[in-house]
Amino acid sequence: MKLLRTLLLLPLLTACAPDVESFKDVQPKLDIREYLNGTLKAHGMIYDWRGRPSRHFTATIKASWEGNKGTLDEVFHFSDGTTDTRVWTLQFSDEHHFQGTAGDVKGIAKGSQYGNAVNFDYVLNHKQEDGSTIALSVDDWMYLTADNVLLNRSYLRKFGLPVGEVQIAFTKESHE
Repeated sequence: MKLLRTLLLLPLLTACAPDVESFKDVQPKLDIREYLNGTLKAHGMIYDWRGRPSRHFTATIKASWEGNKGTLDEVFHFSDGTTDTRVWTLQFSDEHHFQGTAGDVKGIAKGSQYGNAVNFDYVLNHKQEDGSTIALSVDDWMYLTADNVLLNRSYLRKFGLPVGEVQIAFTKESHE
């Protein structure tokens, strides 16, 4: 009964998600073309569907932009000794909207930025331990804080149901 109640309430909870445009007046203003430029460090935690930490990681991101087109070259080092990489290509269509592609992303990711917030939606082909992949919907939220730290919270779903979450804190290298 509890599971049925949760499944029935899930669409209502999803409908309560914030709209990125509601952050338009929040400071400090985030423009990922400026913040995600140069070398960044990231520290993150991956949580399972129950909210329990499963792995943590560090990452180095080397990012560059030519006008409205950017490349983010990410290298992840996980607590279990594994490493992974992802190279994003991002393209802005106007001040607020962009699209992205990466080797492990299905189709085109869609993003928007307003005020101090970014929302990025995509389907990640997540590699399993046995080498197979599973398609996960990612609802990625980033917020710039007053101390120039970018906080990221990603909600992972399969068939609309939560299967995990990732939290990341990004900092810019001091010599940039």
